[in-house]
Amino acid sequence: MKKVSTKKIVLGGVLTALVIALYLMASFIRLGTFSTATLVLVPIILGGATCGCLMGAWLGLVFGLVVLLSGDAGPFLAISVPGTIITVLAKGALSGLLSALVYKALNKWNKLVAVISASLICPFVNTAIFVLGCLTFFLPALSLQAGDQNVFLFILTVYVGGNFFLELGVNAVLAPVIFRLLNIKEIKG
Repeated sequence: MKKVSTKKIVLGGVLTALVIALYLMASFIRLGTFSTATLVLVPIILGGATCGCLMGAWLGLVFGLVVLLSGDAGPFLAISVPGTIITVLAKGALSGLLSALVYKALNKWNKLVAVISASLICPFVNTAIFVLGCLTFFLPALSLQAGDQNVFLFILTVYVGGNFFLELGVNAVLAPVIFRLLNIKEIKG
């Protein structure tokens, strides 16, 4: 069994606490029905880049759990409890895992490109899985809400809206800057 370094455990704990704190602080800023979790993806990206894929997935999973426990997923829980749990946990964990994999794949070639790419893929995956979850588990209810509108466009405008672009912009700027300022290196072990 591979030993985990103390540095990785400590950084994982700090980043886990940061994900929770940032989400709870963001819950006061709302765009429509949901809070803007804009800054939450930054520690997920940094954790995946420094500590590896499992840490990225863990931090994303914590993000998903906080979304479920905060009540922000309430409107979807009212429609489908299993669909909401699957969607919320999958979008968090996979956005952390895939951004870490992108970083890992590009890191040896160019560290800055790797962290920028990871910071772009994270909100894309988060949003894409949310939309897929909406289409898979909540389509009948969302179709009723959409009325005569195209349900896909309704999901994009009402439930995704400007939050995606805000997350994308914040992550594209903050994650590489913080990464560079802290001169973060990958933690082995």
